[in-house]
Amino acid sequence: MPRRNSPLRTLCAIALLSAGLSSGAGAASDWQVVKVGGWDYLTVDNVAKFYGFPLTLEAVNKTIRLDNGRNQLEVTLDSREAIVNGVRNWLCFPILQHSDGKYLVSRIDLAKTLEPQFRPQMIGALRPLKTVVIDPGHGGVEKGAASTYGNEKEFTLDVAKQLKPMLEAQGLRVVMTRDSDAQVPLPQRAKIANATRDSIFVSIHFNAADTNSQATGFEIYSLTPRGAPSTQDNAMAARFANMQAGSPVEAASLALSFSVYHSMLGHMPEFDRGIKRARFAVLRLTQIPAILVEGGFLTERQESRYIAS
Repeated sequence: MPRRNSPLRTLCAIALLSAGLSSGAGAASDWQVVKVGGWDYLTVDNVAKFYGFPLTLEAVNKTIRLDNGRNQLEVTLDSREAIVNGVRNWLCFPILQHSDGKYLVSRIDLAKTLEPQFRPQMIGALRPLKTVVIDPGHGGVEKGAASTYGNEKEFTLDVAKQLKPMLEAQGLRVVMTRDSDAQVPLPQRAKIANATRDSIFVSIHFNAADTNSQATGFEIYSLTPRGAPSTQDNAMAARFANMQAGSPVEAASLALSFSVYHSMLGHMPEFDRGIKRARFAVLRLTQIPAILVEGGFLTERQESRYIAS
């Protein structure tokens, strides 16, 4: 393992330190639901009206941009990528166009992606943060992604060890799922997190690409909502929609995602790949607000050198 502190790993630790939990999700009323292929959608006009955006909507190059001075939203036809309050989000379903020409956003994305960011104060049951559970990915025989400079397990542990005293200096208790080159089963990592109170869980990883050696950037994952496909899934059959469990803290986890995202955006020199959804075991089994951070690509030559330098 490299002995010098990596600028990228140090920045990752500082960025995670700078982030805090927001609060928010609430119920909406007076929605005009449009059925498309068995899924519930709402018009972007309906969304604009509810959240107080200007009602004059005009698509430019298939993109609608909304701004009411408090919130901003940018969506593009046939795309799952959206910008919400300056944060790149990956929606569960692409934006569609109704027969009347109006753009449609899925009801799941409204409730699980847009609402927590437009009204974070509505997220319930948030308690003062006292403990941060840091989960350095991989360990032991599980080396993770590799570069010519080292293995992912080494770099994640380095970030965790840098982050721990920074958080403790802020008066927070820090629990690490591993503090050495040890293999810790995924259920055990979640068990460690679930034994804490007034806490959040941050799993630290570095990325790898199988086919695109030029892929770069950081991304943050929180648990995929029940009834929706993960970011890496192209679709989900309606009959499978309710077979995957959701989480009572998914709104708080998303809030943690965009809080860390904003902080990393200000510190990291890497490309921003946005906030994504996945059903990774450490997210699925953890009962406290939880995210997984991919801090960069070990398979890209310049980025891997920067991570290891």
